Amino acid sequence: MPSYRREYGGSLLELMAVVLIVAVLATMTMPLVYQQMATREIDTIARRFIIHAQFARGQALALGTTVRITPLRDNLWDEGWVVKSACEEIKLRSACRDRVWLSQSDIYPVYFKGGGKQFIDPHSSKRGIAFNAAGAAKTAQGGFVANRLILGYERDSRLERQLILGSGGRWRICDPSKDLKACR
Repeated sequence: MPSYRREYGGSLLELMAVVLIVAVLATMTMPLVYQQMATREIDTIARRFIIHAQFARGQALALGTTVRITPLRDNLWDEGWVVKSACEEIKLRSACRDRVWLSQSDIYPVYFKGGGKQFIDPHSSKRGIAFNAAGAAKTAQGGFVANRLILGYERDSRLERQLILGSGGRWRICDPSKDLKACR
């Protein structure tokens, strides 16, 4: 009677076939993983900006004074932003100190397209959004500020998000690759 021995494991050829299949699957999914990571990064920066802008508006309402969200060091938005009180009236300057609540810097690889030249007060030429005591985004002369900031992604020029401030103070994030009509 012949005795049959059981063999455990696989041959080298079977192992190489499995490694090849795993390598092909990994190669096929890497662009999708990269795209998801890039989308998450740009969406995170967009949401963080809107949260900080809503915080500035809330502080203006709560304190009854002007609160601004402005670029860091009065440059372009690409360097980041800061939320601070704005002691602009001369008679209040002695009793009021500029107060910084939140700031965000180092947003690379996300950047503001066009250098983030949006939200410039046409009367004072200051960059940023000033929320008055009523929580409205107003210019120095009292006009309403309705505008948008456009975020881009350094490593993928097709990836874009638009941060749009509506007349009622509502922010929305628009993805022009999905709904160009809503971004107008």
